[in-house]
Amino acid sequence: MSQLIVIGFDAEADAFALRQELGAAQKEYLLKLEDAVVVTRPTEGEYQLHQALNLTGAGALTGTFWGGLIGLLFLNPLAGAAIGAASGALAGSATDYGINDDFIRQIGKTVPVGSGAVFILAQDFNLDKLMPRLEKYEGRARVIQTSLSDADEARLREALAGTGGRMPQPAEGAARGTSSDGATTAVSEGS
Repeated sequence: MSQLIVIGFDAEADAFALRQELGAAQKEYLLKLEDAVVVTRPTEGEYQLHQALNLTGAGALTGTFWGGLIGLLFLNPLAGAAIGAASGALAGSATDYGINDDFIRQIGKTVPVGSGAVFILAQDFNLDKLMPRLEKYEGRARVIQTSLSDADEARLREALAGTGGRMPQPAEGAARGTSSDGATTAVSEGS
């Protein structure tokens, strides 16, 4: 099942860096990336979508191949390739693959000027292995929206907030005690 994660960044560069890291993580089989879009807001009232996959170019390339092949059969490969490229580019630009663009635009309008957000649609998350890559952005990023479980979303929020996705440790100088049910508790020295 696909999961959606939207992470906001204080700096555009961090958003692009995370998208690049996710591509590397996919090569290591830590997730199966379906779509990754970066939204930036260079000025007030304007936002830009930076798609990871250029569907217009991919459609033109595929259309050129098939048009050329069909044109070869009818003894006019150049005309077939040209028609195939045009129809493939048109089909590619009309295709909405991955994350819904209207959803991206809706949240993109809320991104502060000079910052960015990454929209990630992926399957087979290995959150334990991805967490160290996300912890690099601690204090500079925040979770905007996810479809993760409540526990995984909490871990992700904690990692970006600076607790590293782990439960906070007792303060230095705090003694550990054991309650009647066997649970370990922190007790301050002044108690």
